[in-house]
Formats: sequence, C-alpha cells, structure tokens
Amino acid sequence: MVVKDLMVPLSEYASVSQDATLYEAILALEKAQEEFDQSHYRHRAILVFDDQDCVIGKLGLFDILMALENKYTEIGDLERLGGLGLSPNFVKSLLSNYSFWSEPLEAICRNAAAQTVRDIMHTLTEREYIEESAALDEAIHQLIMGHHQSLIVTRGDEIVGILKLSDIFGEICMMIKASQS
Repeated sequence: MVVKDLMVPLSEYASVSQDATLYEAILALEKAQEEFDQSHYRHRAILVFDDQDCVIGKLGLFDILMALENKYTEIGDLERLGGLGLSPNFVKSLLSNYSFWSEPLEAICRNAAAQTVRDIMHTLTEREYIEESAALDEAIHQLIMGHHQSLIVTRGDEIVGILKLSDIFGEICMMIKASQS
C-alpha cells in the first residue's frame, strides 16, 4: 500500500486564502466535512493558500485553539515545552501568571473570529511533505517522528493531496482485525 491509496485529493479538502478570517475558515471546514465521504474520518485541518494558489500552511485544531488566547506566544516554543514533563501545578500557574482566559469564552471567540488565517496558521515545514508513491510504513514513520496530524502529498513539485493520521489509523485497525480472522 502506498500513500496515494489513502490520501484525500486536494480538491476534496477544506481550504481558504491566507487573507480569510478564522470565521471563514471554520465555515470552509464545515462545508468540506458535509461534502466528504463519511466512510473516512472527518477533516481536522484547513489548507491555506497564498495569492498564487500555492499551499503555504495549515490551520489545525491546536492552531485554532491557540488563536483564542494570543498570550501563548509569549511563553515560547510550546512544542518543546510540552516534552519537558511540566508538573500540573506549574501548568496551572501559567494561567494566572500570564492572565490567560481572563475574558468570558464567548467574548474570546467573538474576537478570534475576526483574526486573519495568515496570523494563526501553521507554516509547513519540509518534514510535512511526502511523495504519493511512498510506502505507507514510511508515512507512518514520518508522522510519528514529527508528531504530525497529516502530511502534504506531492507528485514531483505538485501538491496532490493530504494524508491524514486518522485515515492511516483506520486502515491499520482494519489490518490488525484482519490478521486475526
């Protein structure tokens, strides 16, 4: 099995312009989920395009949640901090020390809706691309090592789809069950 066998074609994935608002991005995600084949896991990210129609980033669940409270950027590299095994008490102390979530959640969401996708998206790295002809085990390794939720699938220099961790998980579960039949 190769990446192409499980990828979601680019045309079926939620996408927005880098100039869209978070509100518009959420609407695009809902629309893509409604139109998507329900035998697969739902989309959990939105691709971001620049003015030349090139994919330049993704807006995932964590990006959207972090957009609600911009003070997280003041802490530093959260991905690296998360791996340090911080105590629950220390993590709780950050809430008060940085005055996180000081407004009602409804007000925070209202303010976040107007943010521009460009300002909150995750910029893609070289480690998030994989060739459509790559073996599934290579993709699994890349997802695990990078802690990615998805990979951008390419055919040469062209982006042709998205390989989602959730779809690989579903396939692996089916293979495990089939191995015991």
